[in-house]
Amino acid sequence: MLDRINSWIARFRTFTTEVTTELKKVTWPQEKEVSGTTVVVIVSVFFFGIYLYLVDLVFAHVIRFVQQRIS
Repeated sequence: MLDRINSWIARFRTFTTEVTTELKKVTWPQEKEVSGTTVVVIVSVFFFGIYLYLVDLVFAHVIRFVQQRIS
């Protein structure tokens, strides 16, 4: 039982050491780059939201029209 605990602790230490090493290799974006991409994402979400809303309206009208013709 003690061997399993020691093994787990050793693996955990290895894991945290490797994670720390990999995080040091990461190149983090500058604040200007983050704000620029954030604006692009927000504008894209609004654009596609409006587009999908309009498509939904068109399909709703088409379905209503077809239902009225059938009944």
